[in-house]
Amino acid sequence: MGRYYQKEIETMPVEEIRKLQSVKLVKQVKHVYENVPYYRGLMDKKGVRPEDVHGIEDLRKLPFLSKSDLRETYPYGMLAVPISDCVRIHSTSGTTGKRVIAYYTQHDVDLWEECCARAIVAAGGTRDDVLQVAYGYGLFTGGAGLHGGSHKVGCLTLPMSSGNTERQIQFMMDLKSTIICCTPSYAAYIGESLKEQGYKPEDNSLKAGIFGAEPWTEEMRRDIEKSLGIKAYDIYGLTETSGPGVAFECEEQNGMHINEDHFIAEIIDPDTGEVLPEGSKGELVFTSLDKQAFPLLRYRTRDICVLSREKCSCGRTFVRMAKPMGRSDDMLIIRGVNVFPSQVETVLLAEGYAPNYRIEIDRVNNTDTFDVFVELLPEQLADTPEGVIQREKALAAAVTTMVGIRPAVHLVPPKTIARSEGKAVRVTDKRKLHD
Repeated sequence: MGRYYQKEIETMPVEEIRKLQSVKLVKQVKHVYENVPYYRGLMDKKGVRPEDVHGIEDLRKLPFLSKSDLRETYPYGMLAVPISDCVRIHSTSGTTGKRVIAYYTQHDVDLWEECCARAIVAAGGTRDDVLQVAYGYGLFTGGAGLHGGSHKVGCLTLPMSSGNTERQIQFMMDLKSTIICCTPSYAAYIGESLKEQGYKPEDNSLKAGIFGAEPWTEEMRRDIEKSLGIKAYDIYGLTETSGPGVAFECEEQNGMHINEDHFIAEIIDPDTGEVLPEGSKGELVFTSLDKQAFPLLRYRTRDICVLSREKCSCGRTFVRMAKPMGRSDDMLIIRGVNVFPSQVETVLLAEGYAPNYRIEIDRVNNTDTFDVFVELLPEQLADTPEGVIQREKALAAAVTTMVGIRPAVHLVPPKTIARSEGKAVRVTDKRKLHD
């Protein structure tokens, strides 16, 4: 049986969850309609009024929201309470256009931290743990969410933020950190750095890691677990719905339980917007049931995944989401073929390479080029030039089998691909496909 932060909620019968969601949804739709003119306009245009929503079965009547709506209403257009009721903002890293700003009342912060506390307890966290938060602090939601969750559980919290790996390792070893929270790429880097300093996995006191904020594969999970001597748990969230803690893994490590008392999840066809039956692969859509300041209804995440209601041996009844299988918007279409960077990473790890790589896409003479730069392992440096060429060919063939088109693979010396302390930037697309 699992460990719970709020057992009666986390193990609530599914019919009870649905009833609770219905009551909250009716209230939330009214709150949004009355206080967010922009969304009221979308509802009016669709001919839906709050009184048409009697429960979760009516959710599909409501219009979707997407990131473009949030940019259009920047900075205050989606705010549903007076600014005087808000205590904080967070913001996305915003690669294009205006940043997305999310607002929080104290109630919103408390609920978010509660969700993160559930994730920490599911990973084995108790008040006796020393939890090292190596997610970025500031506008990024990672640091703040896990920090607050750690306080709620009662762990000794180390607010390290990301970066300064020497100091991370010093505190980790001296204060005997038992749980670490950061991006998977940074966890892999810490593991690499510990090894370079002569530490073995059993030399640290870590037992678990809670990793999220970027896509990572099962192969990468196994690598991190091995290099740090831990159990690695996935956590999911997005700034628009509060931050990490929307969903989290239990000890089964078989999909992330969505905190359904606070969020309704749907899977839709990304092209038509049609709600798909359970078990279908499609785009994940979230409705925030309890957010006061920034309550998004039917927000399109662009993450592609599958939901499952299969019984989990941990005892939680919350629906589980599979690890996102890529995104409907950062999916690369190369020579007409859909390619997800995570597929390339899966091949690299399966072939015995470290997850240090960069994908470069360009267009030359109206044809897409697809280059993958991968670091050689130190023990491969002794290879002859012919040996390296053979390795490149073998890796290119393995990637081709996985994605259906052939890349040019370039093996480069160790440490030549820039490391990331936050979200790893894996793809450079020079094709100017969008204005």
